[in-house]
Amino acid sequence: MAGTDSSRQLTFRPTPAIILCEPQLGENIGAAARAMANFGLWDLRLVNPRDGWPNEKAVASASKADHVIERVRVFATVEEAIADLSLVHATTARSRDMRKPVLGPEEACRDLSVHIASGQKAGILFGREKWGLLNPEVALSDAIVTLPVEPAFASLNIAQAVLILAYEWRRQNGLADTLPFGENIGEPAPKEEVVGMFEHLESTLDRTGFFTTPDKRPAMVNNLRTMLSRGQFTSQEVRTFRGIISSIDRAHERHRNKRDKGEE
Repeated sequence: MAGTDSSRQLTFRPTPAIILCEPQLGENIGAAARAMANFGLWDLRLVNPRDGWPNEKAVASASKADHVIERVRVFATVEEAIADLSLVHATTARSRDMRKPVLGPEEACRDLSVHIASGQKAGILFGREKWGLLNPEVALSDAIVTLPVEPAFASLNIAQAVLILAYEWRRQNGLADTLPFGENIGEPAPKEEVVGMFEHLESTLDRTGFFTTPDKRPAMVNNLRTMLSRGQFTSQEVRTFRGIISSIDRAHERHRNKRDKGEE
C-alpha cells in the first residue's frame, strides 16, 4: 500500500524497543524496520545478527525506513540489549513451562503503554526465524505475548509479528484512529444548483424525445431526480454534468438541422 508523504515531519515519541534475537536474514530485519516505521516505532535492537551489521539487504527491504535503520543498535547478548529496560515482553507461539503472565497483543501493548507513559522504558523481544526464543531468553522477560493465530499453523514471520504488535501499540495510544488522510469530497452543491441541473436535463430530454408518454413524464422525472440526488453532487460536479447535457443538446441540434436540410 504505497503512499508515503515525505513532506510530513517524523515524530519520535517514546515507544517500546523492538529486539530481534539472532536474526538470520537481512530481509527480515529490513521488513521489521519498515513495519516499525509504519506505526511510529523507531528503536530497533539486534542481538548477534548472523550476517553482521550494517546489512545491505536489510536496508533494501526497509524501503526507506532510514530513520529506523540508522538508529539500529547491535548487542552481543539479550541481557545487554534489555539492560536499560524495566519491562520486557517476550513473543512466542509455543507454550512454555514457566509461571509468567500470558498476554494477547491488546493487553500486552496496553501494559507497555502504561509503563512507558510513566516515564520508564520497555521492549518486546522476538526470536529467531527457525526456532524463536530459547527458554533462558524467555525467562528474562516479565510476560509472554502470543497472538490469536490458528494453532495448527502458528508460526509467523518476524516482520509480520512486529507489524501486528506495532499496530496494536499505535492503537492503544489512540493514534490508529487518526488516519493520514480523509475522504477528498467537496461540500455538496446548494439545492439551487442541483435543481438547475435537473431542469436542464429534463428540458434536453424533452427536446430529444425521451419522454414518449406525456402522462408518465412526472413519474419519470421524479425517478430521475431521486436517482441523481443520491450522488450528492458538488458544485464542480454539477457544472461538469451540465456540460455533458449541453454537449448532448448541441449534438442533437446539429443532427436535427442536417435532417431538416435533407443532408441525411
